[in-house]
Amino acid sequence: MRDCVKFYIDGRWVEPVGTGKFEVIDPATERVAGQLRMGAAEDVNRAVTAARRAFDTYSRTTREQRVELLQRVAAQFEARKADLQAAVTAEMGCPNWLAEQAQVPLPATHINVAIELLKTYAFDHLSGITMVSKKPIGVCALITPWNWPISLAITKIIPALAVGCTMVWKPSEFAPFSAQILAEIMEAAKVPPGVFNMIFGDGPTVGAALSSHPEVDAVSITGSTRAGVEVARNAAATVKRVHQELGGKSPNVILEDADLEKAVASGVRYMFLNSGQTCSVPSRMIVPRSKLEQVVAIAKATAETLQVGPPDSGAFVGPLVNASQWNRVQQLIQKGIDEGATLVVGGVGKPAGLAQGYYVKPTIFSDVTNDMTIAREEIFGPVLAIEPYDSVDEAVRIANDTPYGLAAYVHAGTLEKAREVGSRIRAGQVCLNGDLDLLDPHSPFGGCKMSGNGREWGAFGFEAFLEETAYVGYQPASAAS
Repeated sequence: MRDCVKFYIDGRWVEPVGTGKFEVIDPATERVAGQLRMGAAEDVNRAVTAARRAFDTYSRTTREQRVELLQRVAAQFEARKADLQAAVTAEMGCPNWLAEQAQVPLPATHINVAIELLKTYAFDHLSGITMVSKKPIGVCALITPWNWPISLAITKIIPALAVGCTMVWKPSEFAPFSAQILAEIMEAAKVPPGVFNMIFGDGPTVGAALSSHPEVDAVSITGSTRAGVEVARNAAATVKRVHQELGGKSPNVILEDADLEKAVASGVRYMFLNSGQTCSVPSRMIVPRSKLEQVVAIAKATAETLQVGPPDSGAFVGPLVNASQWNRVQQLIQKGIDEGATLVVGGVGKPAGLAQGYYVKPTIFSDVTNDMTIAREEIFGPVLAIEPYDSVDEAVRIANDTPYGLAAYVHAGTLEKAREVGSRIRAGQVCLNGDLDLLDPHSPFGGCKMSGNGREWGAFGFEAFLEETAYVGYQPASAAS
């Protein structure tokens, strides 16, 4: 049993004001794995007050001081890698191999990228007679989900620290174990009191209090579109910046001349990675109708090689995070059947031999049309929809016919063709002829439409926590000419 019963506020572990309790269930066994205390509005106020008090000093630290701080964080993160891997497995049933190869190494990469960027990042530039200076925006509320709990937190916390902001972080109540370790890392790295604060709680209580707090200057949330809308609504009265990285229903357009085996197989593997619980996965495979039969055969064969099982079994697919998510995915699979899609593999119910745990059969539907529920809604589980098209123009239309715009994927026989079709798709990130290893931590990550606004990763992550001040007349007009 793991207990997360204290909050980290103003450089100390403190007793919460809130009295609510929450049991964390191990998704692989359905047994209680730990408990945490849930915060109240007064906990939010304590944390925000500490962050506001610390901002005046921390915002004026030098670049060199912040580089040294991030280097200390990186060292402490490295020292706690094994603990983080065990935590993310316990709280979300993540396969051991995925924790070791992705859930923990990816955030470590983002920390190191931020350190190198900070050393040379241009906070000031002259424009005529005006000096434009990028300043830390202030006290930031950071709200993160459970599906990539370490990575999604680090891509907010580290850029905010890098540019001189202070923060209050609310991790998901479903992923508190890794969050507590991250707070311990910040403590061990000697982040100044009040600069980093962490409180547990749910969205309606702690999330709402954070996003509406008048002393919070910016909110950065990664989560569902529903949660993003609520944060924006709560933040509106105080006219603060709201950065949202939300849901997705990403198209994977495979063209006639693509390497079909590679494109389909990689698309299936990526869709089922992390049990399909990733907002940017290619959940709609859009393929030439003339090759639909071949595509379905490859997709089915690939899916049947992907074992489902407990974290320590070597399985590719683990459980979903909780019972609520499992029930929702089951309902959507049944909806696909009811609406007439062809079930290729998988279906409702648990995989054979896995009676305990929130396991889902990796499921593929074919003959999906874009008006079906499984083509419209973000399922957030291992469910792939294959949609046929008759022309490239129709493929692009299908790809863009979605309220979301987070990511997209294009596979073609040549990079030039992939670029051409990719340029026509509305998404924040378009991956061209890529496999599972296509990842650039320097690239901007974020979406358009109902997938949110703003960008994270690399230098773009810094800019989410900066605002410009123009010093007009900084340089005499004669010198500027």
